[in-house]
Amino acid sequence: MKKYVFGCGALVLLLALIVLIGGCGSYNRLVGLSQDVDSKWAQVQTDYQRRYDLIPNLVNTVQGAANFEKSTLTEITRARASAGQVQLNPNQAPANAAELEKFQQAQDHLSSALSRLLVVVERYPELKANSNFRDLQAQLEGTENRIAVARRDFNLAVQSYNTAVRRFPTMLFAGMFGFHPKPYFQSVSGAETPPKVQFDFGATNK
Repeated sequence: MKKYVFGCGALVLLLALIVLIGGCGSYNRLVGLSQDVDSKWAQVQTDYQRRYDLIPNLVNTVQGAANFEKSTLTEITRARASAGQVQLNPNQAPANAAELEKFQQAQDHLSSALSRLLVVVERYPELKANSNFRDLQAQLEGTENRIAVARRDFNLAVQSYNTAVRRFPTMLFAGMFGFHPKPYFQSVSGAETPPKVQFDFGATNK
């Protein structure tokens, strides 16, 4: 009887040890994946901030053109202000879809206003010949490309993290340790390509 009790106790201890080792391994893996998501999110924020900082210079340059549509400038200024009001932790990815959706909507509104501004610029040959504007256009194009890449990398990191959270046996420990699925950036129409900001500088005004 004593041998039986001892055997059962040893078995329980062995199972507890296995669970403990498995739990530690799962925890460490989830921590690493979560940190990767946060790192990718920080890059997303950095690239959006870079675009945010470029816009005042772009608006000031465009403002110098004679008779440039004030309504277009007002729209992009308001869109930038609206995007600036949606503040999220730059070093920690959003914990829920509602936070990320609010952030994305503000940024998409700014992207739309920016695209319209650049379309209107086509009517102003003097702007297209302006070296300051061309430099800003090049910086903006590079920033939009960076944003697209950063968003893709973020979603890939979230996918790896969410897969781990939902995969057995890690899923047995994830909730216990406070790890829950993270939201993705959702695609919108045209989101797969940055706003077109290339201009034909050789075009003449007819």
